[in-house]
Amino acid sequence: MTHIDFHVNASTKLAYACRLARKVYGTGTPMVFYAGDETLATFDRLLWTFSPVDFIPHCRARDALAPVTPILLAGPADADACRHHELLVNLDREQPDFFSRFERMIEVVQADDADLEAGRQRWKFYKDRGYPLVRHDVGTSRNTDDV
Repeated sequence: MTHIDFHVNASTKLAYACRLARKVYGTGTPMVFYAGDETLATFDRLLWTFSPVDFIPHCRARDALAPVTPILLAGPADADACRHHELLVNLDREQPDFFSRFERMIEVVQADDADLEAGRQRWKFYKDRGYPLVRHDVGTSRNTDDV
């Protein structure tokens, strides 16, 4: 059963996701980031520019390099293209239909009313189905580089 962690109160969801990608990439764990196409396009650009000293190898799930790339970006139509099943990071306000294929999922919830409410709805969805849930308040960190 998929273990689900909620990282709540992120000041900026995509900036937090960039730091998370850097940290997890350093562990060697393959990961998939899920969102809609517009969000993924913005996130893709941020991964290239958020740090002048870090290279975070990533590509879209259907890209020819996906089989050898540790970080994949996937949208709703990419379930069958996801080759990694260790860690899924949800950047969307809806739960991914294919989340149960993964060992672990991180739900990133931004500190604004609409995203917090959407996060509460996803929490309830997972809880009602018996998934193990853990909440981490990432907005209280003193160091903004921490994840």
